[in-house]
Amino acid sequence: MASFRARLSLLGSAAALTASALVPAQLAGAQPAAAAEYDWVALGDSYTAGVIPAAGDVFEYPRDGCERTDQSYPQVIDRDFGSLIELTNVSCGAATIQDVTFRAQEPIGRNVPGFPEDPDYPFPPVPPQSEMVKPGTDVITVGVGGNTLGFAEILFKCLELGQGTGGVGTPCKDALAADIPARLTKVGKDYDEMLGKLHERAPHAKILAVGYPTVVPEDTSKCRYNDVKHFLSLTRGDLDWLRADVLEPLNDTIEKSAGAQDTATFVNLYDSTRNHSVCDAGNWVEGVFDQDDRPALVHPNARGHRNAADHVASAILNAIAPN
Repeated sequence: MASFRARLSLLGSAAALTASALVPAQLAGAQPAAAAEYDWVALGDSYTAGVIPAAGDVFEYPRDGCERTDQSYPQVIDRDFGSLIELTNVSCGAATIQDVTFRAQEPIGRNVPGFPEDPDYPFPPVPPQSEMVKPGTDVITVGVGGNTLGFAEILFKCLELGQGTGGVGTPCKDALAADIPARLTKVGKDYDEMLGKLHERAPHAKILAVGYPTVVPEDTSKCRYNDVKHFLSLTRGDLDWLRADVLEPLNDTIEKSAGAQDTATFVNLYDSTRNHSVCDAGNWVEGVFDQDDRPALVHPNARGHRNAADHVASAILNAIAPN
């Protein structure tokens, strides 16, 4: 998205001109103009934090178990923006909406079912992410909701139920479909509460509610049954169900909640990623394992985060641009 870089340059130039205009005439030639600064807090789950090796290296030591990586979209934007915006990134793998709003979270690191335990696990609790939002915060980005929906739980159940089916049928849909409306209702309720809390903590901040990318393609014949780099044992019927009845409604729920809050805007990542799902040749989301045979558990890679960075950065520029 080249236009965002051009707008960033223009905004930075305008900020520098404004700052220089405020420097007394006798000092104007003695020091460089200071760049304008805005405060940005990034909140969210693993789709924000990065988490997997395909999304870069964990850059915080000692580790806190949240697994923020250097190619995740907040870090990419932070490098692009330079001194224009000061980033506080407290996103955390496995976070729920309530972990953002009010609950201390016990991070899991890379201690996930079916893989060797993380040697640093257990990790001390981290505070509710919203506590890092202050009255002077200018922009809040938040990408969360999948763990409240229980996507990881659904995914593992679908993997289990799909074993031995040869890719035929809809065993996961048959077992779990009746429960999805209630799960989505909880996402909406918790999301509304979270947006209210964020607005309360930073009344003048613009809140950017970041949606989820395309994970399952519209044409599920692209997905190879029992391929660990795709969805392993999920059947095509269950993949169609996951896309149409679980993941797309999740985005719709987040968009609806953001639309009901005057200070919030939904950032759509779904449309720009339609041809870059797990099963596409140019995938921006990894499958159960990534292309280098490392556990990925269906998370965006560095290319997916770069795309997210472009869209979120444009939304940030819209939020901070002078009226």
